[in-house]
Amino acid sequence: MPHPAIAPSNVAVITGGASGIGRAAASRFARAGMRVALIDQNDAALEAARADLAAEGAGDTLARRVDVRDRTALAELEVEIAERWGGTDILLANAGIQPGSSLFGDPAAWDATIGVNLWGIINTVQAFGPRMASRGRPGAIICSGSKQGITTPPGDPAYNVSKSGVKTFTEAVAYELRNTDGNQVTAHLLIPGFVFTGLTSRGRTEKPDSAWTPGQTADFMLDSLAAGDFYILCPDNDVPRDLDEKRMAWAIGDIIENRPALSRWHPDWADAFDRFVAGDG
Repeated sequence: MPHPAIAPSNVAVITGGASGIGRAAASRFARAGMRVALIDQNDAALEAARADLAAEGAGDTLARRVDVRDRTALAELEVEIAERWGGTDILLANAGIQPGSSLFGDPAAWDATIGVNLWGIINTVQAFGPRMASRGRPGAIICSGSKQGITTPPGDPAYNVSKSGVKTFTEAVAYELRNTDGNQVTAHLLIPGFVFTGLTSRGRTEKPDSAWTPGQTADFMLDSLAAGDFYILCPDNDVPRDLDEKRMAWAIGDIIENRPALSRWHPDWADAFDRFVAGDG
């Protein structure tokens, strides 16, 4: 059975909904007979996505250009959706960017990445969550994180910091919701694998064999919601779940074993990590 909030005439709100995983999720929600609100920064992509949904037979849809860093705009949008449709049943806080960063590089890249990826999700949940919880009906809040927010590989520290924050924030949302009297809204952390989207294409026009499509990721997300999973840890065509689990276990082991930070990439620990992955240590 699907998550009880996924039902005809219910409302799904998706930030970053004009492309990628958000767009694929919108299609799935629309097929379930839900009303869908697409939130994005790209006007052309928004209109194209709304037209695509209409061509797929979607019912009532809404497309709005909103910057998720703008708390006021999000609060106004939440009221608009509540007045139009009665409230929100599924919230997919999915807007994200990855312009790239270095530790002592351009501060603007840090501001933009953390502003959209972390503050954007916090702002979205804080705008929509209270009414969702107060309605006393089934709902779901899904926040898009990243494996990079858990294993924090070198190379893009601003992105890692932002997604680490999303994990911590979404765990707090889950705790708050399950301890709120009368609440029936669940929280979930979406942790995609390698998904071929505009964010990850890096100029490529063909999907690499190792990547999943946004549709595969959306389908996995829906199956995980139905199962009641909080951590929606997605594999891809290159990295199965057991390898993800070993990488994550090693990362937390840095603290437990008092190893150097990011020891997976430390030359003195490279062989030990390889043995651990192989099951020999």
